[in-house]
Parts: sequence; structure tokens; C-alpha cells
Amino acid sequence: MTDLSPAAQAVLDAANGRSSYGPDDCLSESRWIAAAALRAAADQVVPEQSEPPCGEGEPWPQSYQLMADSKWEQRQKTRAELLAIAAELEDQ
Repeated sequence: MTDLSPAAQAVLDAANGRSSYGPDDCLSESRWIAAAALRAAADQVVPEQSEPPCGEGEPWPQSYQLMADSKWEQRQKTRAELLAIAAELEDQ
């Protein structure tokens, strides 16, 4: 097994700590359960959204639109990070 990133290792350690099986037990599914939980959290907390509209006829002032764009980008970055940890756990 390859080394996990610190974030993925922390999630796996937490999952293994709550599992009735040991981390090396062949029946331990904590890795896949943790990955599924992260995917569900990403969908519930940071749902996938299309990019906010921009351009002519935009009903919001430019400054508000820039703030909305920034928040959208941060939410999508957070979602991507959660999904990346889940993928890392599944690939191990």
C-alpha cells in the first residue's frame, strides 16, 4: 500500500478507529465507507453547481458579481478536495 496524503490518512485513521475490524483485516471496509461518506458530504454540503452567469444584462452590480464568482470558486475547490480524498481512499 502506498502512502496516503495527510488528509486521506486522517480520514482513514478516524474510520479505522470506529471499525470493529483492524485496519489490516481483510474484512475491513473502512476505506470504502469513508470514501462514500466523503462523496455524500460533498454532494450535500457543497453540491455541484454551474458557474454563475456573467456578461451583459447581469442584474447584479459588478462588485457583487466578483464576490459571487469568488465564493463559487471556493465552494467548487472545497468540493474537489473532498472528492480527491475520496478517490485517493478508493484507489488504495
